[in-house]
Amino acid sequence: MKNSSPRPHPRKPGSPWTVAAGAALAIVTAGAFSTLAGLLVGPLHEDLGWSRASVGLGSLVNMVVYGATAPFAAALMDRLGMRRVAVGALCLVAAGAGLATTMTAPWQFVLYWGVLVGLGTGATATTFAATVTERWFVARRGLVTGLLTAASVVGQFVFLPVLSWVIDAYAWRAAAAALALAAAGALPVVLAAVRDPRKEQALGADAAQRALRTLARAARTGPFWLLAGTFAVCGASTNGVMWTHFAPAAHDHGMPVTAAASLLSLIGIFNVAGTVASGWLTDRADPRRLLAVYYALRALTLLALPLLLTSAVDAPLVAFTVVFGLLDVATVPPTIALCRAHYGADAPVVFGWVSAAHQVGAGAVAFAGGMTRDAFGSYDPVWVGAGALCAGAALLALTVRMPRVRRVTPPAPATPRRSRALPASPPPCR
Repeated sequence: MKNSSPRPHPRKPGSPWTVAAGAALAIVTAGAFSTLAGLLVGPLHEDLGWSRASVGLGSLVNMVVYGATAPFAAALMDRLGMRRVAVGALCLVAAGAGLATTMTAPWQFVLYWGVLVGLGTGATATTFAATVTERWFVARRGLVTGLLTAASVVGQFVFLPVLSWVIDAYAWRAAAAALALAAAGALPVVLAAVRDPRKEQALGADAAQRALRTLARAARTGPFWLLAGTFAVCGASTNGVMWTHFAPAAHDHGMPVTAAASLLSLIGIFNVAGTVASGWLTDRADPRRLLAVYYALRALTLLALPLLLTSAVDAPLVAFTVVFGLLDVATVPPTIALCRAHYGADAPVVFGWVSAAHQVGAGAVAFAGGMTRDAFGSYDPVWVGAGALCAGAALLALTVRMPRVRRVTPPAPATPRRSRALPASPPPCR
């Protein structure tokens, strides 16, 4: 039925939270895939005889493809809508994980896990969260961003112990199959819940052109490079070392893989609290100072880790996991807020490019960490190097300038202006 005066945002009350819930499920599912690669290092080395560097190459490709996909996915959501992109992404990760169960050579891990899973998870990552909040929320954007970002962490700590148990009980192929089924199971819910606030008009330029043009404009500004640089360090110090190398490093010290996975799950649990709290703080505090504090504290934790790793799960190591968990993903809400402050409507695409830098940093350190372990027999140089990078990022965050707000003098009230411009009404004729 046609309405003579259609509303620009036809939706029933509460539907933004329904969309956010559907997006959260997609993000939770994608987040689970970031945990499995670290758990596969040992099994693939033992079962198929692959070197850690070979597995690290697959992780590198995954993270780079993940990051490169994000800005194009954000622009593609403007052209095709969020639902189509999210559903297509889940199909890719389901296919990649399913094909991974047939792997016999390292190049297959690079193709299935690196490319297919990287494409799918890159389209349902924090850029997706930024797009949802930009389109559906005005108030409490920082809080909603924190909640959706925390969803990726929920996928990590929920699936980590399950996948670790599956690998121990049924081998690594069963774990990959379980993730493929999880992605397929999320499809109908995402298809029903995720939608755009209004029927989007096709852009004059296609998604790739918009993403590249936005990059060209942003690359001419200083804040873009500062945000990309700090976020690259974020990726290097989280996905690059912690989620890729912590489990094998703990195993080197005699800790069972299941115990290491439990510690990573604990990090994930505190990730949720830290990310939501960071979103709340971002609505109230200077995001640059928040980033500086987060990176400085993360530097201290990483520098202390070589002294804390033992074969036992003791109190100091638990304290490390709690603190690192609170800081792990807390950088996302203030980074998105700074992108929004500088780039306005282009913020989701710009953040996509910043996320690409995050994944480049993560992939480089994931690969370098494997090579370091093969060359020196220890991960200690990796932790120290990552801590030093975080210390530098803390200083860089303070140099990001906030955009100047132009002060516009409001016009005088309309009634007095008209009274001065128009002559007084003549007296009535008698």
